[in-house]
Amino acid sequence: MFDKVVEILEEYVESGSEITMDSALVDDLGISSLDVINIISAFEDEFEIEIPDRVIPTLRTVRDIVDYLEENAE
Repeated sequence: MFDKVVEILEEYVESGSEITMDSALVDDLGISSLDVINIISAFEDEFEIEIPDRVIPTLRTVRDIVDYLEENAE
């Protein structure tokens, strides 16, 4: 799961940025709020899941995303 999340995130961060489980999307990876929406859409498409709007603000780190997807994706 982590590898697939990283693969998607790499499309939105500067090359050479290290992505770890504890990387914060905005603070560490410099992902903009617009990119967060695009990333969420990419996760929804990849994992065939709908992520409710109320959940999006809770997805602050790579770990948050991985944990959410492991619990909710099929």
